Amino acid sequence: VSVAAYMLGSMNFAIMTSKALYNEDIRNYGSKNAGMTNMFRVYGKKAGFYTLLGDALKTATAVFLGRLLGGENIAYLAALFCVLGHIAPVKYRFKGGKGVVAAAALMLTEDWRVFLLIIATFLIIFFATKIISLASIVCASLYAVYTFLMTFLFDYLQYGYSIVYVIMSTSAALIIGVFVVVKHKSNIGRLIRGEEKKISAKKN
Repeated sequence: VSVAAYMLGSMNFAIMTSKALYNEDIRNYGSKNAGMTNMFRVYGKKAGFYTLLGDALKTATAVFLGRLLGGENIAYLAALFCVLGHIAPVKYRFKGGKGVVAAAALMLTEDWRVFLLIIATFLIIFFATKIISLASIVCASLYAVYTFLMTFLFDYLQYGYSIVYVIMSTSAALIIGVFVVVKHKSNIGRLIRGEEKKISAKKN
């Protein structure tokens, strides 16, 4: 399951979309990141939407297959490897996207409560700053915290879920959060220097 999920995650829709629609490689333009935000900035809304849809669906598919084959714990494992495949795809020499959309799809399919908390946090920060990277970094940092609070306070204490489920879901959220933050290291540097660009859509 983990190998299949990783290979599924390695399907990078930013790279595939840029090559299919424009005969170019998104990694040569803009921030050079193979992700939805850079696609939106470089090619516009249509390319950004295709990337968003593809990255979200592949994670949802991994979760569905994991749940079908082994329940919620396996679903989290499959989702984790799918996101890792997106961030570090062997097919593209381990140079993938930053995992924000893939992680958001994981949240939506695994725990809608965490998804709503993350979306609320993202929107508050984004509308206050118009900087997607800052909102993404904060949300990635809070992902494990929100997951633990929801699974421990409600699923474990109130509904009697296994503590293994709490540990598995929180660990997956922590690993993904760390990877997403690390992938944003260049953005963090620009944020500290006050050089990070605010979002704007331009089709070149």
